Amino acid sequence: MFEDREDGELDELTAHSEYIGYDGDEKVGAARRSASRRVWQLALGGVVAGLVTVGGYGAYNVVDAVSGGSRGDGDHPESTAVAAMAQQPPTAEEADAVARQFLAAWGRGDVTAAAALTNRQETARSALSAFREALKPRSLAATATGPAPSGTPSEPTVGFRVKAEFEGAAAAWEYDGALSVIRAADGRAVVRWAPNVIHPHLDTGETIGVRQLPTPVVKPTDHNGRPLDAFPSLRSVLPRIAPPAGADSVGGQAVVITDGTAKAPEQLFVLTPSSAPEVRLTLDADLQRVAEEAVKQQSAGGKPASLVAVQPSTGHILAMAFSPTDSPTDQFNRAVSGGQPPGSTMKVITSAALLEAGVRPDTAVPCKDTTNSPRVWHNDERGDFPDYTLTDDFTHSCNTGFIDKGLEKLQLGTVSTVAREQFGLGLEWHIGIESRDATVPVPKTKDEAAAEFIGQGTVQVNSLAMASVAATVQSGTFRQPVLVPDAKRVTAPGKLPEGVARDLRTMMSRTATQGTARAPMSGLTGQIGAKTGTVETGTGKGTNSWFIAYRGDLAVAAEVEGGGHGNSAAGVAAAQVLKAGGKG
Repeated sequence: MFEDREDGELDELTAHSEYIGYDGDEKVGAARRSASRRVWQLALGGVVAGLVTVGGYGAYNVVDAVSGGSRGDGDHPESTAVAAMAQQPPTAEEADAVARQFLAAWGRGDVTAAAALTNRQETARSALSAFREALKPRSLAATATGPAPSGTPSEPTVGFRVKAEFEGAAAAWEYDGALSVIRAADGRAVVRWAPNVIHPHLDTGETIGVRQLPTPVVKPTDHNGRPLDAFPSLRSVLPRIAPPAGADSVGGQAVVITDGTAKAPEQLFVLTPSSAPEVRLTLDADLQRVAEEAVKQQSAGGKPASLVAVQPSTGHILAMAFSPTDSPTDQFNRAVSGGQPPGSTMKVITSAALLEAGVRPDTAVPCKDTTNSPRVWHNDERGDFPDYTLTDDFTHSCNTGFIDKGLEKLQLGTVSTVAREQFGLGLEWHIGIESRDATVPVPKTKDEAAAEFIGQGTVQVNSLAMASVAATVQSGTFRQPVLVPDAKRVTAPGKLPEGVARDLRTMMSRTATQGTARAPMSGLTGQIGAKTGTVETGTGKGTNSWFIAYRGDLAVAAEVEGGGHGNSAAGVAAAQVLKAGGKG
């Protein structure tokens, strides 16, 4: 009869032992049942002695259990006490104690001990192990900070702070969290396990780990370190700027939360920041803003336009603007890559060639109404001006005077040589991005030479090239313009003679104050000089407007296709920039 009761009573008692094991773990329960059975069997011979030794209530309880007394399964005082305790919420003291034990074990890396203090031991152990394996912290400290306001009387919550240090990280990662404490069925106070115990933002189905940050794109700045991204003319330019040799961008690493979908991960902490080499261009953000607005105004109605500003003393490009095309992905930078005849702004170079050939600024160079080369040429200002000098022809932009004196004094190819050797036009420039070099070919006929003297025909330049012409006159020395300060520059084979540079400055100054450039240059003070250009296109779309000028240590060239005379559209745009950035 005892043997029959033994099996039944063992089932009752080991049921409690099985529950205490992890989450109903069958292996733990089975082991404990087996152990309990062996204990009972070994104790059979000493039941009476046990009863005498125990005595009192305990003796009654054991006798009752073995002999099949009248008490039911749930009436054992020990089971009743555990069940009663399980119904009581953990006290604040218990919550604090178990939280500190859990946090200490987590911090020292004993994930098994930490997991044993939770209500889901295997899940907690796996999550805590994965956290350490993914992040590999050099050190981790988790410290209780006291009761958290999110707790309830039945489920007290303890706040804590985590501090993790990593190899190579400049600073420690610190964050605050909270954990809830509940009463397990066996009466213990344990941590209610949830993903947000590891981090407050971590949820079911999400993982926390280290991810490579994107390699940053180099974003060049102006010469003062100010951003240039907002300028329309530079959006297609900046991505073409290469960083210095050996200075590559580096992607960093960050602790992130991911959910396994295409959703962007939540970044929690940057372990190592991404880095990109600093690239400062020669541009000036303030002047670039003015240039952008000036070009925008003059290109209204769909007229292509461009403007470049250069610092004569250094060759630094301070502003570069051009009107956008309809396609946001195909932005042709006509400011540095365009090519078209410059009109009468070319007369600066022709004048340099004539001055070197012995013509003086006050040499008589009559301005006839028309002349032949044998092609027939005329001027915008019709009529004969027999008393004009070279300076008068320059100031009033007389085509016939330059053609006649050029054919008289200059050999075929002389202007091409002066353009190349003293102004750098036709040399291979390296400004920091792709650009088109000027073309001033050697003429084969007098008609071609006549066209070249006044900037028509096969001469091809852009605003960059002509801004450099104005800068060369202002400083007396050709300095190849650059957008990137350390770009490899070319030097001109020759140098503009000092006397020639001085005469050119005098002629450009008079043009700015008394000649065709007077209107746009009005109000500008200090050292100023200018030259207008009007190009006949023969397309029925009107003439192209060109203007080059300088004020102090600032030289500008602007062009507006279909803009009319040089002193109108292009002149207005250039003067806006000179007013903003030029100094007397």
